[in-house]
Amino acid sequence: MLVVMADQFRAAALGVTGSDPVRTPHLDRLAAEGVVVRQAVSSYPVCSPHRAMFLTGMRPHVNGVTLNVNSETAQDGVGLRDGLPTWASVLRAQGWRTGYIGKWHLEPPVAADERYGEGRRDDGKVWDAWSPPTRRFGFDYWYSYGAADRHLAPHYWTTHAERDERIDVDQWSAAHETDVAIAFLREGGDGPFALMVSLNPPHQPFDQVPDRYRAAYAELDERTLLNRPNVAHGTPMATEAAAIARDYFAAITGVDEQVGRLAAAVAALDDPRPTVILFTSDHGMQLGSHGLLYKNVAYEESMRVPLIVHSPALVPPGSCDAVIDSLDVAPTILGLASIAATDPRMVGRDRAPVLRGQAEADADDATVYARHASRSDPSSARGLRTTTGKLVAVWHPDQGLDVQFFDLVADPFELDSAPQAPAAHGLATALAAALAEADDAWEGAAALADAYPAVTG
Repeated sequence: MLVVMADQFRAAALGVTGSDPVRTPHLDRLAAEGVVVRQAVSSYPVCSPHRAMFLTGMRPHVNGVTLNVNSETAQDGVGLRDGLPTWASVLRAQGWRTGYIGKWHLEPPVAADERYGEGRRDDGKVWDAWSPPTRRFGFDYWYSYGAADRHLAPHYWTTHAERDERIDVDQWSAAHETDVAIAFLREGGDGPFALMVSLNPPHQPFDQVPDRYRAAYAELDERTLLNRPNVAHGTPMATEAAAIARDYFAAITGVDEQVGRLAAAVAALDDPRPTVILFTSDHGMQLGSHGLLYKNVAYEESMRVPLIVHSPALVPPGSCDAVIDSLDVAPTILGLASIAATDPRMVGRDRAPVLRGQAEADADDATVYARHASRSDPSSARGLRTTTGKLVAVWHPDQGLDVQFFDLVADPFELDSAPQAPAAHGLATALAAALAEADDAWEGAAALADAYPAVTG
């Protein structure tokens, strides 16, 4: 099992299914030989919360990661809770060789991390952290760091390194981590393996990308780079987004090259057992859509992520229209390994039967969207997204409830919110039921019930 996650890689940037003018030939080839999931969704489209759900299959208020993990949120108890099972720990218990390479971003920083990690950023927070061996959640081999945005000069802690024993590397992080991953694959072993490679690019800083990937995008104009109808061209935001897009797409092409190297290394393994390659991202990026640059919003540019599952001997090539969200990945990885998830807190859906063509997705396939309040932003949000519609309710403690509804079939770029549409009432009812089932004590639940009188609970 090889799991590759590229940070902030939006679904529109995957060449085989997306509309962005980006070149991803290796991923396109992997997709042609595997299953492309067209409704892969980040339920909480920001780094740490998605990653915690991705590993545990547990909701944020259960796994402890309700916000991005840094020195400020650590004071509020935000961080992956000790002792939680993950897909890696379950596989390790079954005799699998497990490893993690790259960005982790689930360890709450302590005072010493400011000295031995990346340091304190301009925002006043420490983001990078060393993870003690007791807090690696099932991964035995370790070549990782917390959260450090130095793509051209990365650092890592190895399996047995102490906090003050990091290593620094003079190489683009994605290429270096691929080198390390290929070495892991070539080491082999008696049993099956599960390796996760977590690449930081195409996450910002966008200009930290090797020049050789830039040529394909240097001459593209704003409208070619930003071709989605929900970008307001001729605005300062669009100008900034276009400048970013050139480097963002360059980094994606670079990531694509590394995925090609990894796929070739898997193909060269002298192992009769089929290997699953799963490629995805933690969230997308707005890149000028709706006047926004980054993520952590409920628009499709942030929520939709690429997901390719490649293992022709186990998963027949094709396309999958089932919703697979942040919670679903952990039980699905276990399902692809023919292992059932038994911890009742792992509430995600095992989509392996759907990927194998052995089951059909429900007609009302849905995912719950979440965003929790923070010190800098007291608002919070919950939403429900299906393959055809999306309702998002934002609770402002001093302003009340704001609701948006989009018909994703008639309005895929979310240009016309219609919160009083009949379909909105149905999604509000379903959202209320989902929150009650999840024991999610969201502050806006009562206001949502008032806004849609048919909602109960």
